[in-house]
Amino acid sequence: MLNHEWRMKVRFGETDAAGIVFYPNYYKWMDQATHELMLAAGFSTRKLMEENVGLPLLEANCRFREPLRFDDEVKVVSSIEEVKTKVIRIAHRFYREETLIAEGYEVRVWAVFQSGALKADALPDALRQRLLS
Repeated sequence: MLNHEWRMKVRFGETDAAGIVFYPNYYKWMDQATHELMLAAGFSTRKLMEENVGLPLLEANCRFREPLRFDDEVKVVSSIEEVKTKVIRIAHRFYREETLIAEGYEVRVWAVFQSGALKADALPDALRQRLLS
């Protein structure tokens, strides 16, 4: 299944008074990594928004193993773990060099935005094929 690597550097504003990354940032980074993975799959968030479709979040979880600090360089490895009719599960692993810092996942649903509401729908075949490649 599809994998993607995204690299980033911890910014000062992402740390707390103890000098370590404030935990909600991992969820922000997982979201960004998902957008990067989708772009790598040929499905940019901007284009999806223009077509009134997207992948809203149903569930997210993260386990923290080691702290990250300001200026640390981080590699985020995102992998499709499961593809169902309407739902996908994406694993995210955070590394500083070769050390696993944190790991989490997101569950997202393919949705169509209609009349101000979201409606779950089947993943398009082209996306399904790309995610399974």
